[in-house]
Amino acid sequence: MFYWFMKNIVIGPLLLSLFRPWIIGLEHIPKTGPVILASNHLSFIDSVFLPLVVPRRVAFLAKSDYFTGKGLKGWATRQFLTAAGQLPIDRSGGKASEDSLNTGLRVLRDGRILGIYPEGTRSPDARLYRGRTGVARMVLESGVPVIPVAMIDTEKAMPTGTRIPRVRRIGIVIGKPLDFSRFEGMEGDRFVLRSVTDELMYELRQLSTQEYVDVYASSVKEKRASLSR
Repeated sequence: MFYWFMKNIVIGPLLLSLFRPWIIGLEHIPKTGPVILASNHLSFIDSVFLPLVVPRRVAFLAKSDYFTGKGLKGWATRQFLTAAGQLPIDRSGGKASEDSLNTGLRVLRDGRILGIYPEGTRSPDARLYRGRTGVARMVLESGVPVIPVAMIDTEKAMPTGTRIPRVRRIGIVIGKPLDFSRFEGMEGDRFVLRSVTDELMYELRQLSTQEYVDVYASSVKEKRASLSR
């Protein structure tokens, strides 16, 4: 009820009227049943606007750090993220990665929509980076369709490092569902996982028209951070 109230009465109408997002391909999202929305990741607000335009509730796996802020600001952030359907996960690797996978699979077993970012983090420069194979494992273990989604110009509305978005029009392009049933039962094969991930990233590149870089975005961020010290 709280989610519906925030999306349809409070936050949703205000943001949609201000940013006026244009949308292509909304009909590709099934009205019922589990599905994965795999999106490029340009800005923090990707996790805000995609759930707003999808008629069904979307659960996103979000960094647990977003939920640990203190004071009034921390409380407000937690309330907003919860209203947006985001679930806190630990991205530190190892057992945390397994827990993240299980959280996503639980959402899908419940027949819901799971939103995920194959790049694993926001793009540092608006280019599309190499996908992590975790999304492929989730696709193959769940057996549900995966739909590529391209967020357009969200990094211009809210660049990394800014706290308040700039009001401007953004876009969302939703592709056709991808079927990887030919790889059923092969989620333990790392070559299959890479093949599925690369096919998905190719579709995202076609939808977004971003320049593709065949390295992990996190590696680029780490290198830049080390050079700035």
